[in-house]
Amino acid sequence: MANYFNACLSHIEDALGHIEMPEAVQEILAIMDAPPMELEAIAHIRLYAETLPKAEEYPLTPALRHLHFLWDTFDKLPLCLVVSFSIPFRRLLARRLFGACGAVFTAEENMRFNFPQLLTVGDNVFFNRNVFLDTKGGVRIGNDVAVAEDVRVFTHSHGEASHIKRTYKPVVIGDYAKVYSGAVLLPGVTVGRQAIVAAGALVTHDVPDNMVAAGRPATILRERRTEGHDGAGLDHIWLF
Repeated sequence: MANYFNACLSHIEDALGHIEMPEAVQEILAIMDAPPMELEAIAHIRLYAETLPKAEEYPLTPALRHLHFLWDTFDKLPLCLVVSFSIPFRRLLARRLFGACGAVFTAEENMRFNFPQLLTVGDNVFFNRNVFLDTKGGVRIGNDVAVAEDVRVFTHSHGEASHIKRTYKPVVIGDYAKVYSGAVLLPGVTVGRQAIVAAGALVTHDVPDNMVAAGRPATILRERRTEGHDGAGLDHIWLF
């Protein structure tokens, strides 16, 4: 069975070499046993991000549009649950879709983002299910970071007097940090190296290195209990 999925992934990787062409999208959909789409329909795809103001500054190329379409489409298919296919498939897309993507990238189902070119991800990064990254203002993820289920990261906000007025601020998550389930990070926040954001926290200010933040709004609770371990010694080893 592993050989079967490896062969599928090899064919997909070949098709990704000309992903700007609708024919490549059609071919990959067929390999994934997705409902077929006519070439004419693929040629006229428009994504939600392309309706947003940032699209004027960061327009999607045909290649990025098709990659993003395949990323979101994949999570509607039964095959998205098969880890021997889904994890390497998302890696293939992420390396071409994100602004940067390091080695051993792992994402579970329903990880969402709007402007992938403004997302950079280091090595050994793990995203669990249902993560949403509002990347309009830029999101930078360091090495050996874990982002748990249902985390939300926002990089823009609207004015109260005028909804049209928008501000954008990047969010940074440092090396060996962990952001636990249901946490929300607001625009401009930096989560420091080896910091931990507790489940359900609402982070409105920076979390210093090696600190644990919890609560709504989040406050600094204590130092991380590293027991003398640092960096790789913290055993941030995710699903490979």
